[in-house]
Formats: sequence, structure tokens, C-alpha cells
Amino acid sequence: MQINRVLLTAVGCVLLAMVTIQSGASLAKQLFPIVGPDGTTALRLGFAAIVLWLVFRPWRALPQGRDWRSVIVYGLCLGGMNILFYLAIERIPLGIAVALEFTGPLAVALFSSKRKSDLVWVACAIAGIVLLMPDLTSAQGLDLVGALMALGAGACWAGYILFGTRTGKQASGGITVALGMTVAALVLVPIGAVTQGIELFSWQVLPLGLLVGVLSSALPYSLEMVALRNMPTQAFSVLMSLEPAVAALAGFIILSEQLTLLQWAAIGLVIVASIGSSLSPQKR
Repeated sequence: MQINRVLLTAVGCVLLAMVTIQSGASLAKQLFPIVGPDGTTALRLGFAAIVLWLVFRPWRALPQGRDWRSVIVYGLCLGGMNILFYLAIERIPLGIAVALEFTGPLAVALFSSKRKSDLVWVACAIAGIVLLMPDLTSAQGLDLVGALMALGAGACWAGYILFGTRTGKQASGGITVALGMTVAALVLVPIGAVTQGIELFSWQVLPLGLLVGVLSSALPYSLEMVALRNMPTQAFSVLMSLEPAVAALAGFIILSEQLTLLQWAAIGLVIVASIGSSLSPQKR
């Protein structure tokens, strides 16, 4: 009974983390008319870095020498993932952007696969991506630039995983993310400040920016840390595969973004591919 209760708590943490991060993305999209995607990214990364430094206190175990290289690349991937994702959801629905972005971690998982049977999951992923890509012959089709931005965010996500793994060997997970978030903030906060000017620091924007930073980064990461300590990694990965569906629902409820049945089917294919890859044996 005690084990079941712990597992249920872990599952609850994963689901809550997905809800908070997609709610944060929906809230961030409402900031775009005021400070744009670049300003919103600056607010998210800046506030998230401050919160993570207060929580994990990374100054206690700073990297040494060449170890900084992995941290810097990891932080640049994190920053690229954030800005490209926000540029994507400015143009396309949240659920579609998350499904396209999922190609990054999905590619990392499938490339580390041991079995030829995993080609089935590759086919599912490709089919989902093809169905989500815009019809260039239709004036009302999905925005091509937005779709490419989401795929670019997925590529940065893949780099984030690979370099995060290297960096994580040198420090704890919390310290790694705090340092990576700081690198991303040092690059993108000045850009947001220059492009958006004084508007970025108005009392109308700052509280929403803090909320986006907490919902999109600090809170879900902390919840995922709790979950990973109390459930198998494979089960965690399977649950996280549901994130495109959670994003689509958040977009529908908060932003009134409606998807077609074909787009829902495409998101479903990406989810199936992600679950399948999570259940496959992986190389070390």
C-alpha cells in the first residue's frame, strides 16, 4: 500500500508538471502582443534562473576548467529551445508546436535503439510529422516558418539532452539546470531588453513574467525531480510522452485553439512513437 501511494504521488507530480509547463506556455503566448516572443523568453529565463539559483545554490559546486564547455553548450541549447519554441507558438497552435518539438528527444531515443523493430516507431513519428507539416497550397494552412521553428526547437532539445547528460556527470541535476538556465539568460535577457526596451520592466509585465518563469521552468522541474526519485525512468518517459496531448488541451482551454481531427491524429502518432521508443531497450 505504501509503495502504491508513493508511485501514485510520483505519477501525480509528472502530470502536474506537464500541466504547469503547458499552462505557462499558454500564459506566455498571451504576453506576446505586449513584449513579443523575445521579451517573453527573456522574462522566463531571467526569473527561472533566479529561482533556480535560490533553490539549488549552484555556487557550492561550480564546474572547473574544461567542464564549463559542456555547461555553456548545454545552456545555449536550452536558450535556443526556449526562443525557437516561443517563436513557433506565435505562429502555430501550442499542441502542434509541442508535437513537432518532440522530434528532438524522440530522435535521441530512437538513435540509441538496439532493435530493428523500432523502425515502426520511426515510421509513426515520420507519419505524424508529415501530417503536421503545412499544406503550402492552402492559404489557411499551417504556417511553414512556425513549423520549422518548432522543429528547430526540437533540435535544440536533442542537444540539451546530450550535453545535459555530460554536464550532469559533473554536478547534480539541480545545479546543472541552474547553471544552464543562467547561461541562457545571460545571452537572451539582454536581447529581450534591447528589442523591447522599458516595456519589458513595466509593472504590468513583470508579475506575469515571474509566473511564466515559475510555471514553465522552476515548478515543473522540481516536480519532475520528485517523480524521478520515486518511479522507474521508463515509466517517467512513457508518461512524459503524453505532453503533446496536454499541450493541445491547454491550447484549447486557455487559448481557444481548435485542431482538426487530422492534426489530433498526427499528434497521436507522435505520442505512440514516443511511448514505443520509451519502452524499447536503450544503449548505454
